Amino acid sequence: MRSITTVFLTVALLLGAAASPCSAEKPTRDSASSGSVGIRLVDAPPAGRTDPRGLIYIIDHLPPGGVIHRQVQVMNTSPTAQHVVLYADSASLGAGQFSFGTTPNELTSWISFQRSSLDLSPDSNATVMTTIQVPARASQGERYAVIWAEVSAPPGAQGNIGVVNRVGVRVYLDVGPGGDPPSDFQIENLAAARAANGQPQVLAQVRNTGKRALDMSGSLTLTNGPASTSAGPFPATDGTTLGPGDSAPVTAALDRQLSNGPWTATFTLYGGLVQHTANATLTFPVAPGTTSPVRVSLDRSAGSALNWPTILEVAGLILLSVAIWLLFDLKRRRAAPG
Repeated sequence: MRSITTVFLTVALLLGAAASPCSAEKPTRDSASSGSVGIRLVDAPPAGRTDPRGLIYIIDHLPPGGVIHRQVQVMNTSPTAQHVVLYADSASLGAGQFSFGTTPNELTSWISFQRSSLDLSPDSNATVMTTIQVPARASQGERYAVIWAEVSAPPGAQGNIGVVNRVGVRVYLDVGPGGDPPSDFQIENLAAARAANGQPQVLAQVRNTGKRALDMSGSLTLTNGPASTSAGPFPATDGTTLGPGDSAPVTAALDRQLSNGPWTATFTLYGGLVQHTANATLTFPVAPGTTSPVRVSLDRSAGSALNWPTILEVAGLILLSVAIWLLFDLKRRRAAPG
């Protein structure tokens, strides 16, 4: 990045649905001097890839020597014209976090843009083709990066402070022969906790047992509480990303007025198309802190989001197609001369 004496850096990684291009992990709206910029992925996931994250991130698997093209739309949402720079920076996974850096890595050297800069008038947008070209001798494994759209304002006459505003789209690229490696995870245990502000929480320790990174989401429901009460569902806190083999807690924050329990906690988590549900009996501590982890019982019927209703729908469509074909064939036979 360009060097200035002091930089206030505001960053947002695009997380909203494709229909909401300005949704962000931490929405930023700077002053008109620095402007505001948005970015979203335009292309639908390639045929055969049904991971819902493919609507907002570039997620793909390529063999060595493979190439993909994706379009991103860059938006100037400010009332003034903006000069927007496009570039790729490195990213890494660790401690359950998707972290971005400021230096290139192997993947960033494979990413190129149809145009690396744009001059956008107020409240306008432009679409740019992004190409990822994997070298023929690339090694096997998953790599991470961020495609950034950035606007900046230099230090003003009254001081030495510059402002940078950038938003980005994540890139998860796996390289190797054959098809996409499998994805899966395991919920190892649940623990009850109370934050310093008194809010009760449930922590699910999750391990990525597959070969692709997973962005975790889900919800928690409490049943069989005092006086047979129930509570929830409470959404899991966004932002936990697990690399292959990594383990980290996924947290659900609950109502502060919730009684201590005991409760039957049912935590359902999703990682892409994979779904698992774990159950455990938990009692929240009175003071801030975390209880000892509790072993869970797993719902073995919830191994995939592609469940029986989906399978039955597909089977019904096949049977309907066969019935229509037989009906037309019968009409054709009756109309044929005897």
